[in-house]
Amino acid sequence: MKTIFSSLVMCCILVNFTSPAMARNHPENEWLDSPRLHITVGQQDADIVGRDNRALQAAMDYVGQLGGGVVEVGPGEYLMRDSLHMRTGVTLRGAGTATVLKKDKETRSLLAADGDFGECAVTVENAEGFEIGYGVHVATKRINGFHTICATILNENGNYMTLSRPLNADCMMADEAYAVTLFPVISAYHVENFRIENLTIDGNREHNGIINGCRGAGIFFYQGDAGIIQNCMVRGYSGDGISFQQSNDVQVLDCVVEKCAGGGIHPGSGSQRAVIRGCTSRENDKDGFFFCWRVRGAVVEDNTFIGNGAVGISIGHKDSDNSIRRNVIADNAGGGVQWRGETEPMAAHNITFMGNTLRNNGSIGLYIGGETNGTVIRDNIIECAGANSVGIRIGSKAGEVVIENNQIHAEQEISDERQTQ
Repeated sequence: MKTIFSSLVMCCILVNFTSPAMARNHPENEWLDSPRLHITVGQQDADIVGRDNRALQAAMDYVGQLGGGVVEVGPGEYLMRDSLHMRTGVTLRGAGTATVLKKDKETRSLLAADGDFGECAVTVENAEGFEIGYGVHVATKRINGFHTICATILNENGNYMTLSRPLNADCMMADEAYAVTLFPVISAYHVENFRIENLTIDGNREHNGIINGCRGAGIFFYQGDAGIIQNCMVRGYSGDGISFQQSNDVQVLDCVVEKCAGGGIHPGSGSQRAVIRGCTSRENDKDGFFFCWRVRGAVVEDNTFIGNGAVGISIGHKDSDNSIRRNVIADNAGGGVQWRGETEPMAAHNITFMGNTLRNNGSIGLYIGGETNGTVIRDNIIECAGANSVGIRIGSKAGEVVIENNQIHAEQEISDERQTQ
């Protein structure tokens, strides 16, 4: 019979314990190199019994501290009042749709004092609903993106709360600075060689406001390298479904992202060599897939981007040397695929778009904007209905574009605005 540990006992075991063998980069043999710890978390009959993020984090930290292994989460709904923070070398494994990590409802307050750059604390007008151990997002009406933070509340004194991370900007009362209990349901900061598989994220969108995709998503990586997300569902998150920033060699495989308030899948900020394969991004408010800034060497293949509120796939700032192949892109309100209007140094060069199927994405299937070069459009099916529809539109500042062996069904197959200059 398995021994049942409380989260508090598990956390106490972790303090200042590190395996000397795992501290070496060149271990004596392969067994020392690959720990095989396996800890179960569940609502009954598990190594750690619990129903919220604390039980999950206790297991994650225990396995991560000892060098890696598996945290297996049993069926049930787990209420998330802070992110589950991934650790290097750990596989997080659920029971598919039966394992649900659900974001708690948000609490929000304006700040009662300016939050200064580098300060690891904020003072809020109303501390009700902000508890020690909860996740919190600090921003202003003017400051967004990477200038905001997500952190954990570590201590409280009245309306004064200390945080696990310093503020990344001056958060001024004059700019209506605020704190809100928004955070990624799963986050991976500064870790590597980890997996997230076979589980469901419920973003509880109806009870949470929107967080930007540079700091939050249902599953979010920041400098999380060689991470794999497989057979997961993210639904109804109040931002992007899956976002990874400054994270290299990430794989997103056979996942579903649906009905999120932001985009579906969002690689960005210099993430290199990503593989996104076999995924479905549907009915999200913004783009189905958003190449953010400086995403290079990615392979996006065999996915479905359908029914999203903006563009099926958006490509832009320095997003060069990417392959987009064998995807289905359909019924997206803002168009099928768009190269955003960047100048030559910042444009998305050497994009190969091959073997894709585009249907019913408004009046334009593909729009190649900006001063891009080296674009290859080959072996695609592009169908656009309605008057004035265009299969491929090439912007006036685009450079070389190779268009070969496409089946285009539109009122105008190709509109090349370069020819009118």
